[in-house]
Amino acid sequence: MDGIGANVPEYGVGELAGAIKRTLEGAFSRVRVRGELTEVKPYASGHIYLSLKEENAKIEAVIWKGTVSRVGLRPENGMEVVATGRLSTYADRSKYQLVIEKLEYAGAGAMLARIEALKAALLKEGLFDTERKRALPLLPRVIGVVTSPQGAVLQDIRTTLARRFPRHVILWPVPVQGEGAAEKIAAAIRGFSELPPGGAIPRPDVIIVARGGGSLEDLMAFNEEVVVRAAAASTIPLISAVGHETDTTLIDFASDRRAPTPTAAAELAVPARVELAADLAQRAARMDNRITARLREARLHLTRAEAGLPDLPALVNLLRQRLDDRAERLRAALPGFVVAKRAELTRLGAGLRHPREAIAAGTHALQSLDQRLRAAWARASARRLAAPALARLSAGPVLALIREQAARVEGLAARLEAVSYNAVLARGFALVQGTDGTAFSSAAQVAAGASLTLTFQDGVVKAVAAGGKPRQGSLF
Repeated sequence: MDGIGANVPEYGVGELAGAIKRTLEGAFSRVRVRGELTEVKPYASGHIYLSLKEENAKIEAVIWKGTVSRVGLRPENGMEVVATGRLSTYADRSKYQLVIEKLEYAGAGAMLARIEALKAALLKEGLFDTERKRALPLLPRVIGVVTSPQGAVLQDIRTTLARRFPRHVILWPVPVQGEGAAEKIAAAIRGFSELPPGGAIPRPDVIIVARGGGSLEDLMAFNEEVVVRAAAASTIPLISAVGHETDTTLIDFASDRRAPTPTAAAELAVPARVELAADLAQRAARMDNRITARLREARLHLTRAEAGLPDLPALVNLLRQRLDDRAERLRAALPGFVVAKRAELTRLGAGLRHPREAIAAGTHALQSLDQRLRAAWARASARRLAAPALARLSAGPVLALIREQAARVEGLAARLEAVSYNAVLARGFALVQGTDGTAFSSAAQVAAGASLTLTFQDGVVKAVAAGGKPRQGSLF
């Protein structure tokens, strides 16, 4: 036993670990491993640690920070992939691990399963709801295109726009497949939405996201969550035109309209100018015909209404004649009305008493009443002994009654004096009357040589009217 042990080489722990590492890396310097990703853990250092597993086996793996951006896929738990890399060891824990340099989907089935899972999650969020869809503008001024600058897609869009209705096109060039394509496509969609209206770069009225046909793996960039969310959040109406007619990607569900091809997307974006002109001409003709018919109906209606109207000129002439007749009758009635009112005023004035006469009569009656009261009071005083109760009466109430009645008489006298024509005579005017007592109010009523009576405030004067036309403002 001692001899056998002497022939076994002796290693230090580090030497053995190094030998194992060299052996593994030499034997498995380039391997492709298929399995399901699990235990995916990105670290703050930038490295990603994960495991690949099958039903009865698991191998740990790492994606170094410098390789993450070039690995091809974003690792997620549950993804079935083919990992390309090399085997290495981690001596500190006596384990081996796969250093991953590239990740690929493990066949179309895995990719489809991943797409369906993402589709279900986004559908549950409401990103594909019909209510989110916006109408495309009828005739956009500027069209933004997100696609590769190489290839026939951009040329097809430009050719179609030039044929149907030329519009200004702004290209945002992006890679449409491969590493980093999804992030750049999403950035382009967001970039168009963030352009301010009226800025140096015109803001598009509609966006077309397009690429030509390809395999499912070629179109995977348009199935990435970042692209789908950018399309759903776009503030500009978006048309997706990815692949051929039979191809469907998740961006189609989030966009406002889906076109089967880039050419169809351009046809959706603008109307055909010839068809638009024909439609406008047809609408103009229909409008012209309708206006003509309405005018014809209006003329017929006016004609019928005119037939039912009366003869307006004849009505106006009749009313004018009636007005002339009423004016003539009024003109003849006014002098007679004035003469009648003047005669009535003269009759009433002749029966009026002079205010002084009324005042004198009232004063006389009051004095007579006073004398009678005083005499009665004297007689009552003489019979004071025979009538003791009467002797106790005071003269105060009787005198107060006399004063009250005197004040009332004076008030009535003042009111009578105010309305009497004698107040007018007191201001310098005179009352002109004929021999029969008729009062004259105008010089035209006085004939030459007529005898007149002029009543002034303090007396009456007889006068004779002189001949000749009376002067303006003269009484004679």
